[in-house]
Amino acid sequence: MNYNFFALISRMKYIDRWALMRNTRQENLCEHCMEVAMIAHALCVIGNTRYGRHLDANKAALVGLYHDASEIITGDMPTPVKYYNKELKEAYKQVEAIADDKLLEKLPDDLRPAFEQVFKAEDNEDERYMRKLVKAADKLSALIKCMAETSAGNNEFRTAKESTEKAVRSLYMECPEVLDFVNEFLSSYGNTLDELT
Repeated sequence: MNYNFFALISRMKYIDRWALMRNTRQENLCEHCMEVAMIAHALCVIGNTRYGRHLDANKAALVGLYHDASEIITGDMPTPVKYYNKELKEAYKQVEAIADDKLLEKLPDDLRPAFEQVFKAEDNEDERYMRKLVKAADKLSALIKCMAETSAGNNEFRTAKESTEKAVRSLYMECPEVLDFVNEFLSSYGNTLDELT
């Protein structure tokens, strides 16, 4: 029997993000998920190393890689629509869960449990915190995109940058790993290749 899971996942490269806004450089879902995976892994390593946490950084990277996979089916819902009100936010979460289930159905039965551990959260404190850091990584990735667009002179992203910066700052107290990442890594994203090397 032939299974479609990975062929579907490979279609993330066809889904453009920030579709309602003019972009100087288009970002696809595949690029975004890779960046979220790297940042989520880093946040967990920071948490384990500096704050005595016991987070599975490798799993965080996998969760980051697949965190928006449902958008293969749903498309990228613009943030102002997705978070317009509590009811719409909850309804969209249900749609995402259904889409995730549809994707998981495209795996052989014996492999599905391993992927369900990535797509569906376990109910324990470390898992909840790790997934919170994946969401923080998602915000940081959005901020990095906004920074790149505004530094390229694209004022279309000015208000998105301001609101995303505010969202990231709101995480500092609860997730000190985010503040560490911002203080130690974020400013480098605006540098040239010569400055980085």
